[in-house]
Amino acid sequence: MLDELLGRAELKDRIEELEEEKHHLERQLEAESERRADAVADRQRAEQRVNRLEDKITELEDRLDRTEPDADVDRSPRGTESLRGERLAAVLDRLQSFETGPEGALTAALVDAEGGLPETVSEVAGDCAAPLRRAAPTIYYTDDAGLVSAALRPPLMPEGFVDWADAFRVEASWFRPTGTLVFGVVRADVFAVGVYDAGERVAFDGFESNIKSDHSKGGFSQGRFERIRNEQIDDHLDAAREQLTDHIEQADPDRVILTGERSVLPDLADFADHTASTDAGGNPEAALDHAFRDFWTTRLVRL
Repeated sequence: MLDELLGRAELKDRIEELEEEKHHLERQLEAESERRADAVADRQRAEQRVNRLEDKITELEDRLDRTEPDADVDRSPRGTESLRGERLAAVLDRLQSFETGPEGALTAALVDAEGGLPETVSEVAGDCAAPLRRAAPTIYYTDDAGLVSAALRPPLMPEGFVDWADAFRVEASWFRPTGTLVFGVVRADVFAVGVYDAGERVAFDGFESNIKSDHSKGGFSQGRFERIRNEQIDDHLDAAREQLTDHIEQADPDRVILTGERSVLPDLADFADHTASTDAGGNPEAALDHAFRDFWTTRLVRL
């Protein structure tokens, strides 16, 4: 009676209606969430099915490509090896001793194979064409009977050529130090140079420079530290340039080869016929021996 007089009965009825509506909406929301979850699960299952079908299609296409008679079959090399010293000499001797009939031995210097192999080489290489392209720059040796199939990357690549003859072309100067050679190694803090006669070192010079390598928190700024360090490196390279020039003038070599760190090698590159980067470390003499051994290494790829 009191609730009706105060108007509270009507409010309570309205509250009950709203509570019922709220429960109804909550049930709808739960049902919608379940439908959405089911939809997501359905979509995920569909995506998985599509992925499996795509994988199957790719697999079948690969199998189809492999059955094509003219397919460019990609295969891996039979093996690789780094050749130097007696092992290198033995391999080169075997190649030089191989004889065929006229135009039975192919020697091809492949300087750049990114645009594809020469047609003659591609025909002879067959399914070895892909690994041969990856081996470039290299010298390819094979014969018309397919008994030999190998690629050698020498320290000094000749200009490109394709040559059929009765024997392989194996120039000693491509693979080993010949004649009089000035060979040097330069780092930001080390320089060494040697004069070689037919591969034997007959003269040596080298030195180390004290180059700042770390900047302490105290003292001068980072900018000043960098300037001082660059000046020290410039002085080091000036001394190396002078020493290298002296040996070149005295030896009158057949060729000059310079190796070293990429950051400083270009500063002395004008004096060299050939340059190559190296990670040779240690004192000057050790660095020179290390760099010399690494440079005169031939990479063999068995195809």
